Amino acid sequence: MRSVSTVLTRKGSNIASVSPATPVAQALQIMADKNIGSVVIMENDRYLGIMTERDYSRKVILKGKNSSDTTVADIMTIDLPSVKPSDTIEHCMELMTSRNIRYMPVFDNNKLSGIISMSDVVKETILMQKETISHLHDYIHS
Repeated sequence: MRSVSTVLTRKGSNIASVSPATPVAQALQIMADKNIGSVVIMENDRYLGIMTERDYSRKVILKGKNSSDTTVADIMTIDLPSVKPSDTIEHCMELMTSRNIRYMPVFDNNKLSGIISMSDVVKETILMQKETISHLHDYIHS
């Protein structure tokens, strides 16, 4: 089973982050520009939480708040489980499924080293299955 570090190496560990005082509208623009579904909230190189599209829809839109007046600190998710680069993709899938979450921070020696998404986990699982099928095909035809 592959590890989280494999995914981070493939996708890169470039983390889109904003400060807690950033207006939600500005964070959404960053997410749109980078075609991502979340931003990390950081202060003085310290991880505080993540703001996702789900946070926006449930904590701003459904509550009738204004995206320009609401800060990311007001709506960010702070209680996500985290994983290490050495954790398996299977472990990520279990955590994300059981907690019904789409993003998790990855910490290496207490330092944020990336974000892993459900999409990353699914893509890695599909890639592993394709490789297994290819190896079986080669074995059968050799």
